[in-house]
Amino acid sequence: MLRGWRSVAAAACVRRLSGLRRLPPMAKSKFEYVRDFEADDALLPNCWIVVRLDGRNFHRFAEQHEFKKPNDDRALHLMTKCAETVMQELEDITIAYGQSDEYSFVFKKKSKWFKRRASKFMTHVVSQFASSYVFYWKDYFKDQQLLYPPGFDGRIVLYPSNQNLKDYLSWRQADCHINNLYNTVFWMLVQRSGLTPVQAQDRLQGTLAGDKNEILFSEFNINYNNEPLMYRKGTVLIWQKVNEVITKKIKLPKETEEKEVEVTRTRTKVVPLHCDIIGDRFWEEYPEILAEDS
Repeated sequence: MLRGWRSVAAAACVRRLSGLRRLPPMAKSKFEYVRDFEADDALLPNCWIVVRLDGRNFHRFAEQHEFKKPNDDRALHLMTKCAETVMQELEDITIAYGQSDEYSFVFKKKSKWFKRRASKFMTHVVSQFASSYVFYWKDYFKDQQLLYPPGFDGRIVLYPSNQNLKDYLSWRQADCHINNLYNTVFWMLVQRSGLTPVQAQDRLQGTLAGDKNEILFSEFNINYNNEPLMYRKGTVLIWQKVNEVITKKIKLPKETEEKEVEVTRTRTKVVPLHCDIIGDRFWEEYPEILAEDS
């Protein structure tokens, strides 16, 4: 009896609905006016978009996680891994440059990604980088537990011309050289000469690049030009076509069993470089980075 009542009720419902017109899209609620307070943060067209992020309170973070001084390969490689992940996950990044606890990501001039909304560029880059840092930490710091989540802040700057962009990247690489030269001498004075950090700072006050190079060579037998390029030049990430050899199992005609064969395939991937980007040679070698249709 109950089952039959349900069938009758269902049929009546269908009849009532069939007589109705298609419902319009969901009506706006009276609260939707609050969207009018959202700022229009669309970035200017036809400009290179640079998103630069920096570690927040990373001096403290490095000390508490026992980073090696003046450079910790684990930390530098982890930063680069995170930057590679950002480039692979987000669209339209044509080049990235990193040193120490910072990375700059350059989006194409004509990028339409997220309608060029600044907030989207910023939040996607920083959140992807920060989550990758935590996710890949154990791959680089196998014996060092992550004591607390790292923080990163970011900024967006627009550069209208190719020369502006090249000058920006040159500025960051020059900054890498200046900081690394200072840190290399500073920590040699502390670690090998036994000076306190304050004494080392006083010793280096007012010195020029030539003075620092002389201290390294005369007191520690270190030729700064022989230091690893990753320390002196930072890391450049670009897209490149590379050939990869993979092993596949195939079944040949008139064969009953599969055989493993090596197959070469070409794919585009993110490649790290440690080279000079201040001069013209780099840009002449990779003209596609600045190409309008790249």
